[in-house]
Amino acid sequence: QVQLVESGGGLVQTGGSLRLSCAASGSSFNINAMGWYRQAPGKQRELVAARTRIGLINYADSVKGRFTISGDYAKNTVYLQMNSLKSEDTAVYYCAADRDLSISRISRLAMVDYWGQGTQVTVSS
Repeated sequence: QVQLVESGGGLVQTGGSLRLSCAASGSSFNINAMGWYRQAPGKQRELVAARTRIGLINYADSVKGRFTISGDYAKNTVYLQMNSLKSEDTAVYYCAADRDLSISRISRLAMVDYWGQGTQVTVSS
């Protein structure tokens, strides 16, 4: 089994920055893709960004140019640098991980193998 632990959430003002981290443990040797999803109150969980072990990356249109995903697969860790934050970025952010190398699989909510518990990000105006 794989455990994902997120950190770095919190309260920030509009225009500010936050960096989220997610570390995988357990049977993490077979993880080939990691990413971030978010869920705002009353809304469905949605992809924010994903990255595979071989460097394929996918971003939601709403965060392109503001968020950057990076990863260290030697440490099974993924990061999300969030800049120019907006109130609509307020959500619980979930780390995701998958055994498949496909960027399309980690980018599909129903296909993700493992989930973290989530970390709250609140952007205040």
